[in-house]
Amino acid sequence: MIVCGLLAMLFVTHNQRLYRQPIAQVVRVSNEKKQRTEDEFKNVDHQTTQKITAVLMNGKNRGDQVKVQNTFSDSQPLDQEYKVGNQLFLSQLRRDHGKLTANPAGPKRDSVVVFLGWLVVTVLLLTMGKAGTFALVSVVINTILFLLAVSLDLHNQGSHVLLIFSGLALIFTVVSLFLVLGPTKKMLATLGATIAGTTIAILVGVLVLHLTHNRGVYYESMQYVTQVPRPLFIAEILLGSLGAVMDESSDIVATLFELKQIDPNVSRTQLFMSGRSVGKSIMGPLVNVLFLIFMADTFTNSLLYLKNGNSWGYTFSMNMSLGMVQSLISGIGIVLAVPVVSVLGAILLGRRR
Repeated sequence: MIVCGLLAMLFVTHNQRLYRQPIAQVVRVSNEKKQRTEDEFKNVDHQTTQKITAVLMNGKNRGDQVKVQNTFSDSQPLDQEYKVGNQLFLSQLRRDHGKLTANPAGPKRDSVVVFLGWLVVTVLLLTMGKAGTFALVSVVINTILFLLAVSLDLHNQGSHVLLIFSGLALIFTVVSLFLVLGPTKKMLATLGATIAGTTIAILVGVLVLHLTHNRGVYYESMQYVTQVPRPLFIAEILLGSLGAVMDESSDIVATLFELKQIDPNVSRTQLFMSGRSVGKSIMGPLVNVLFLIFMADTFTNSLLYLKNGNSWGYTFSMNMSLGMVQSLISGIGIVLAVPVVSVLGAILLGRRR
C-alpha cells in the first residue's frame, strides 16, 4: 500500500501534460493593499489583489512565464489566495504585446484527492482486513450504480424518478449486505428489516404530506432543480434514510448473533427483548446524527440569509424545512426498524419453547 501510494502521488504531481486546460505553477506573488468593502447590511469584508507570476506546465507554451491577476477576500466565499508553489488552472490564456496573460480558474487539487483516497483505503484494509476489502468493493459498485441511475433519470427527463431510485435503493441494500455479511441468516434479517423500515417510513411520510397538502414544505428552496421537485425530494429521503436504517439493523442483528453463540438455547422471546433493548440504546444517537447531517448541510446558506437581513422564520423555511422533514421521516424508519429486525432475528435464530 505504501508503494502504491507513492506511485499514485508521483503520478498526480507530474500529470499536467494529460490536461487540456492550461496549468501553471506560481513562482512569485505580490499582494496589494487590502481594500475595505461594506454592503447595505453592514457586512464588512476586505479584498486583496494579487499580481502573480507563474510558469506554464503543459500546452504549446510549456515553460513560459504568464502573468495572472487574482482578487481574493478575507471570507473567501468564491475565491482563494494563491501562494508560491501552488498549481492552478488558467482560463482565457492570451498573448498581449509578447507577454502571456491569463485569469485564474481554480487550484489543481487532484494530489489532495488522491492522497485522501489512498489514506482511506489503507486504513480500511489495515484495520478490517477482508471485511474492509468487501466494504470497499461495495462502495465502488454502489457508486457505479448510482451514476447509472442518475444517467437513466436524465435520459427519461425525470418521469420515473421514484421508480428508478426505489430500485436503486433495493439494489444498494442487497449488494452492500451480500458483500459485507455474505449469504447468511444475518444478511436475511438485516435485509428484511432495512427494506421494511425504510418502506413504511416513506409511505407514512408521503401520506402525511398528502393529507397536509404539503403545507410548510417549500420545494422551491431545492437548488438548481430542473425537474418536478416533489418526487426528487422523496427519492432523496429514501436514499438518506436507507443508510441509517441499514446501520441500525446490522447492529441489532450482530448483537443477536453474539447472544446466540453465547447461549445456543436462547429463546425467541429473549432474543426479541434483547433486540428491543439494543434498538432503544442506539435509536436516539442515530436520529440525532441524521438531524445534524441534514441541518449542517444548510448551515452556510442559513448564515448567509441571516447576515443579509432575513428573519429566522424565512431563513428556516427556505433552508432548513426540507432537512427537518427528512430527519422526521428518517427517524420514523429508524424507530420502526427496531421491532421489525428484533422479530426477524428472533424467528431466524431463536429456539421455540
